[in-house]
Amino acid sequence: MSFSKLQTFVGLAAGILSIAGALAAFFRPAPQKAELVAIVQDAKTGKTVPDATIEILTSRDAIVTTLKPNGSGKARYPLDEGHYRVRVSHPRYSPEVRDVQLMSSQSTEIHVQLRAPAIRAPAIAPAISDSVRRLFHR
Repeated sequence: MSFSKLQTFVGLAAGILSIAGALAAFFRPAPQKAELVAIVQDAKTGKTVPDATIEILTSRDAIVTTLKPNGSGKARYPLDEGHYRVRVSHPRYSPEVRDVQLMSSQSTEIHVQLRAPAIRAPAIAPAISDSVRRLFHR
């Protein structure tokens, strides 16, 4: 085989291998998404809280989506692999926040227990409390 024929053969083989590699990469299945499963319950009773709001945020607090749990207190959502923050809120409860790391092709389940906010007695302004004290000490 002459040198120019060898160069032609090598160039042709390299081109075919290059095209085959590109096609293999193009037809490779995309990685499967991760799945986040959030279960929301009342911390005191253990009952589900289906009307809670579940916000999934990026690590920089940008909202990805907002979900509502189903009747059994669960919400599912497919996401790309990565770090997320999950914020759960409800008008009758204090909000809860969880950080979660999701892996491709895996389901990650988080349990969020909502608690009623602590009730604080309202502070009485000093001027009012002095007036009340004077009224009863006369």
